[in-house]
Amino acid sequence: METLTNTQVAAFNAVRARLTPDERARVDIASVEAVDPAVTSAPHWNFDLPSHAADRALGEDATDAMRRALVATWALELPGRARQAALPGEVMELYPYWLDRMAEFLTAAAETDAAYDRDHWAKDVRMALVLSVPGARTQTIDLSSPVGPGQIVKNGRDGYGWGQLIQYVRAQGWKRPWLEVHTEARQLEDFNEAGWDRAWATAAAICKTRPELAGMIGSSWFYDPPLETISPRLAYLRLNPLKGGAFIIHQGPGEIHTERAGTSSPTRKALIDSGEYLPRSWLVVWPRSTLIPWAEQRAASMALAEAA
Repeated sequence: METLTNTQVAAFNAVRARLTPDERARVDIASVEAVDPAVTSAPHWNFDLPSHAADRALGEDATDAMRRALVATWALELPGRARQAALPGEVMELYPYWLDRMAEFLTAAAETDAAYDRDHWAKDVRMALVLSVPGARTQTIDLSSPVGPGQIVKNGRDGYGWGQLIQYVRAQGWKRPWLEVHTEARQLEDFNEAGWDRAWATAAAICKTRPELAGMIGSSWFYDPPLETISPRLAYLRLNPLKGGAFIIHQGPGEIHTERAGTSSPTRKALIDSGEYLPRSWLVVWPRSTLIPWAEQRAASMALAEAA
């Protein structure tokens, strides 16, 4: 992706054009003032902090139309930011798809003046500022996330094993940043085994260009071991990383995990309602020392399959 397409440029400019001149001026000022605070806060465990920085720059009385225009403004600048970030080809080839989806989303929301869901706002700010990047067509990757030792130690104390601590120490996980994968619920085209393997492989490609990274992490209820029998079609989400050298850390139950686990499956919802299943979140931790070889072996296998 060297530049935006004419269609993308027109869409983002049309979102901006819906504002009054005074509103556009505020957005333009915020598009400069919010960048440094957003970038500085991005490595924090709180995914939403860059969007909070954008909110502060826009002001308390900002409208969702102004928020959409701010994302559109940053999207117009995204190719330059992506080049400056020196991202691998595995990321860059995904940008046209993601920018098309962003343009479509902002355009549709602007035409109906729909409320800007806070999770979508947080994700769009990160994507537009290249704080999160495409991993596949459903997964995004944060370029810097912490994994503190506290939850690794708690995992052992709670009876879920101490072997993970050894792997964590080997990866120097307490002093090196990690990549982190997220699911984009607005576009689930790649929520399948091939899509997730592509996302992990994209993370490996980023790790190869950034030796300071410890590896890749992901946190969700869908890494919960009981799903292997409750929802076997989702077992690959946990098993593929484990087979490739990752390890998992218990994070525990929570209302949000229960809600999400029961949303898309009547079977899981019934088990949850009956008390037979309590969804728990787990952290998948895939050190670069095993992630990169896994991705290289995957690429070799795919090349052989294509040549056959």
